[in-house]
Amino acid sequence: MSGAAFAATCIAAVAATGGAAQAAAPTPPSGGQATAEAPVSPSPTSATPEPEASSEPSGPEGSSTPSQTPGSPGTSAPDTDTDSVTTARAVMVTPAPPRTATYAYGSAPRQRLDAYWRPSTSSARQTGKRPGVLLLHGGYWLEGDKSDWKYFARRLTNEGFAVFAANYRLAGSAAWPAQRDDAEAALDYVKRNAARWNVDPDRIAVVGSSAGGMLATQLGTYGQGAQRVRGVVALSPVNTPYLAYQVGAGQTASSRQRKLRRAVVTLLGCRPVSGSATCWTKVDDATSATHASAGDAPMLLMHADGDFVPRTQSTGLAGVLNRAGVPATVVTVPGGMHGLGLMQDSSVYPRILSFLKARTR
Repeated sequence: MSGAAFAATCIAAVAATGGAAQAAAPTPPSGGQATAEAPVSPSPTSATPEPEASSEPSGPEGSSTPSQTPGSPGTSAPDTDTDSVTTARAVMVTPAPPRTATYAYGSAPRQRLDAYWRPSTSSARQTGKRPGVLLLHGGYWLEGDKSDWKYFARRLTNEGFAVFAANYRLAGSAAWPAQRDDAEAALDYVKRNAARWNVDPDRIAVVGSSAGGMLATQLGTYGQGAQRVRGVVALSPVNTPYLAYQVGAGQTASSRQRKLRRAVVTLLGCRPVSGSATCWTKVDDATSATHASAGDAPMLLMHADGDFVPRTQSTGLAGVLNRAGVPATVVTVPGGMHGLGLMQDSSVYPRILSFLKARTR
């Protein structure tokens, strides 16, 4: 995908005596060059990074010529005519967007990730590598796309992170644990190629939303846990799919809860009913608390109090982690938001950012 650098100039007019006010004509935005179209990596297994996908803008991020103010060196004295208007310019420069590129971490069409990063200066490279964040989208394991994270990813790059938003195979074409396998493969790809973005492979956290939140908590508990990621942030994670399956069958279940129940069946490739031992094995494997242990990654789990994926999806996991000595916090914010919608609460982004910075120091 491509990004365009741009700058905007804002001009303010100062009114003179006599109540007259005139606005100066706006200055057109100065030009920036768009980055080149990002190629997709042809090899899902090679540890060698692909050719450079985009280039830095060669022009300035923004420019303007400040007007001279009365009394400054080289200027004439202020006009004392009562009909005169004195103007001044104020400049607002919007940061250029980060570099972006898309890579293949596997051979399936959905096994792609978008990278967002800002070029490191020579001094930054000498002082150390930057932390990374892997983002996993939501969508009932049936839909959704990595592009959902675009603005969040750009925001994190302004804080010094390199950010990677991954797609994964959807449940309609690949049953569990394909989705977890893909999340692991995407993370491994970033670590193998970390030098390309000047990323420290040992300082990577993961953030997921809804179905992607469940995948994020799986990365933090399954297998190596804390050795794999430094921390996990999950927004409305479906950490216990069987609980969602049960809630979706209730008489008061909402349409979204009923859809989630059907999605659980599609994800597992079976219906968890009595006598289906194979399916119950899958249910256990898809439950993040099943894998929780002392070596897991610290977690920040967030829900809204009116979320159709309730906080009970996270309290069980947090309880197991805390008993194992792993810091895990469940936070509830007011409202009926879900997943990325939690960002509507002004406290959510600062809390996520604080957690990520603390875990990737």
